[in-house]
Amino acid sequence: MEQLKKLVIEGEYENAAARVKELLDKNLKPEEILKTALIPSMDKVGELYEQGEYFIPELLWSARAMQESIEVLKPLLVESGVEPAGTIVMGTVRGDRHDIGKNLVGIIFEGAGFQVIDLGVDIPPDKFVEAIKDNNAIAVGLSALLTNTMLEMDNVVKAIEVAGLRDKVKIIIGGAPVTEAYAEEIGADYYGDDPRSAKNFLLKVL
Repeated sequence: MEQLKKLVIEGEYENAAARVKELLDKNLKPEEILKTALIPSMDKVGELYEQGEYFIPELLWSARAMQESIEVLKPLLVESGVEPAGTIVMGTVRGDRHDIGKNLVGIIFEGAGFQVIDLGVDIPPDKFVEAIKDNNAIAVGLSALLTNTMLEMDNVVKAIEVAGLRDKVKIIIGGAPVTEAYAEEIGADYYGDDPRSAKNFLLKVL
């Protein structure tokens, strides 16, 4: 397990996935691998990022290692009847095509046991509403990198309210121009300033 943690932290995605297979061959349970090695390793990566020791490139490599490892575990987790902690819909809002931050947060959500429905980029409000309904989502994550597209988040929140879904989902927003003050202004539940904090928020409130 310690070796797997090290491989994920260092972003060695091919070796990380291979190590997961080795652990499975040793009859370790998929859920144990997820909770004992993968989740703690990404928590550590988040700490390194917050401390200024890791930057976006390192985050991306570690996230790739996490994603490759989870892909090995996913079918086995389903077979063993492990239920996801809940479904989260994510997307970059209309007019914005940036997705690095969104992708990182999505991988961390998956690692924490959530099912993630990634809608992609340039997503209008009605598509978020439709996905929340179709997947019985417990949370929605909105991302924007540009100041002018950030304003679209307000339209998504309003669309969720009009659809009568506001009390059913937690709304998380993030991105370079986004602030906690803006989250409060539009009625979002949380502003995440790093990939790990949004996961910690959901685990705390759900």
